[in-house]
Amino acid sequence: MQIISCNIGTRTPIVFNHRTIYTGIFKRPVSTPLYLSPDGVEGDAVTDRRVHGGPNKACYLYSKDHYPYWQQRFPKLDWHYGMFGENLTVAHLDEHHIRRGDILRIGQEVLAEVTGPREPCFKLGIRFGDQRMVRLFQSVPYCGFYVKILHPGFVSPGDTIVIIQPHAHNPSIAEEYLHKMARKNSARKKPVL
Repeated sequence: MQIISCNIGTRTPIVFNHRTIYTGIFKRPVSTPLYLSPDGVEGDAVTDRRVHGGPNKACYLYSKDHYPYWQQRFPKLDWHYGMFGENLTVAHLDEHHIRRGDILRIGQEVLAEVTGPREPCFKLGIRFGDQRMVRLFQSVPYCGFYVKILHPGFVSPGDTIVIIQPHAHNPSIAEEYLHKMARKNSARKKPVL
């Protein structure tokens, strides 16, 4: 795996359901290295720490290889890396080969532990200008994943990501994600008594 783009966002106001909220999902590539710390990505806006950021979701990684799939579905968007709110856009990242608990070496300095798949919220729908995006995102194993930072440091485009300690007994991120989304969608369909 290799980092293709490092992305950060600023605290941006948006109107949703007639009220103003703030988000950091509008991320853009930056030309400087990113510093990954146990608290998160330095300089990146995180507006709701209940669902993003913090020690167990310090950095979000998403696959460059999934971009063509989404570009076909949303061809009119102004495409660039960071579209999914990811901090690191990564080539050859496959959620079928990553597991919760895997220890990664990112670049020369950073050690990180995979903590789980990203679950989409309404802000992803806002980013794509279509709330159907949330359901579409839930239906495919192209979720990316969060990591916690065990040893901080700088990362840059071109840096490699290597699994140095796999957790082969855990289900893959893709399996975990699709199972979780199936349970969530099944619960929504249950009739209210």
